[in-house]
Amino acid sequence: MDRLVFITGASSGIGQALAWRYHQAGWRLALAARRAAETAQWARQQGIPPERCAVYEADVAATDSIVAAARDCIARQGLPDAVIANAGISVGMDTAVREDLDVMARVLATNTVGLAATFHPFVAPMARRGSGALVGIASVAGIRGLPGHGAYCASKAAAISYCESLRGELRGTGVKVVTICPGYVATPLTARNRFPMPFLMTAEAFADRALRAVEAGASYRVIPWQMGIVATLLRVLPNALLDRAFAGQPRKRRVGE
Repeated sequence: MDRLVFITGASSGIGQALAWRYHQAGWRLALAARRAAETAQWARQQGIPPERCAVYEADVAATDSIVAAARDCIARQGLPDAVIANAGISVGMDTAVREDLDVMARVLATNTVGLAATFHPFVAPMARRGSGALVGIASVAGIRGLPGHGAYCASKAAAISYCESLRGELRGTGVKVVTICPGYVATPLTARNRFPMPFLMTAEAFADRALRAVEAGASYRVIPWQMGIVATLLRVLPNALLDRAFAGQPRKRRVGE
């Protein structure tokens, strides 16, 4: 079966690794990215045939932009079998700084509202067809709030809850909603982190495990599995112990740092 996957944030990092892994698995690609020209050049350099890959310029933080790209995909390539809402940004914030409230709004617009906007054009037609997978890339950082990570943690916690809500809404339609929570993945997004990153994995290794999780029909998966144990512990760790564990840890870099 000649399946089609729609992936956002495909110009680098996890999104690009997912695109390559799905191509290797024989899927056709619909890649959405702000840097569309770079993404198209990457696809050509990888030797991906033009008939197997289309690139759509879109910004998930601008709802009309990503909705238009999704509708263009359906018109040009057909309704995807899987949609992976991967695009995201990560930056630190300080609530005492006025400008950082705007940073938080931008992070939420990209990581949370952008995820819902990515899914929106596909929900009804997938439900009518009776099949499909909507995959939200969240994060282990959405399990508990970490100092200096307020915007990112909040956005990913909201993404996890949103996907859970959508999964319940689509129950019985044949459309699966998959929440994937990466741990630390070596990408440009994490390269500037100034704190320890246990169980750091390559984007390629993550992409392989993510594809397998989607193919297996998982509803929720933490990757790598070691971070799944960490996530379970974080859920039950009392506040006092959590605060003590992260006391004095370097915070995520803010804009301009």
